[in-house]
Amino acid sequence: MARIPLDPPRTRLYRLYRLYRLTEWYAHRTYGVVPDPLAAMAHHPRVLLIDVRFEASLARWDRLDRTLKSLAVMASAVSIGCSWCVDFGYWISSQEGVDPEKLRAVPRWRDSDVFSDLERRVMAYAEAVTATPVAVTDEMVAGLRRELDDAQLVELTMMVAVENVRSRFNSALGLTSQGFRDRCELPAPA
Repeated sequence: MARIPLDPPRTRLYRLYRLYRLTEWYAHRTYGVVPDPLAAMAHHPRVLLIDVRFEASLARWDRLDRTLKSLAVMASAVSIGCSWCVDFGYWISSQEGVDPEKLRAVPRWRDSDVFSDLERRVMAYAEAVTATPVAVTDEMVAGLRRELDDAQLVELTMMVAVENVRSRFNSALGLTSQGFRDRCELPAPA
């Protein structure tokens, strides 16, 4: 159960009210529903505005292969235990052409044979970046740098850090799966 109302108050400040109305319109058009994190952020319109701008910017990053990026983000969300992020991450990544079999296998990636060696290293790295304290080793980075250039490694690291922000925000506010799982039949983490 969400720890904050997901029906934010309608502010009298015209400009900020319009921002949320525009966000609602775009979300309905793009996702079919208003994602719960956006509804939660609407309690603080400036947070919502910055998040919308930030996510739009992230969507333009293209140095790292889409599958590697999606697997890293999913592995981080699974590590944190954010069911909303895992649920939405599967749906959006499969919409973007990432192999659904790989996405379904992320919660048990160590036991699955659908991943390449690089994909396994990426998910191990994502988990190490997500750990508290961070558990990244020089050997992990050296292994990744054999196949990723510096820009790709930076993008990978930042995407995992961004997913940490998303997953921790959602988990702290009690935001859970919103129904995307119903469309994708993602198994629960082991």
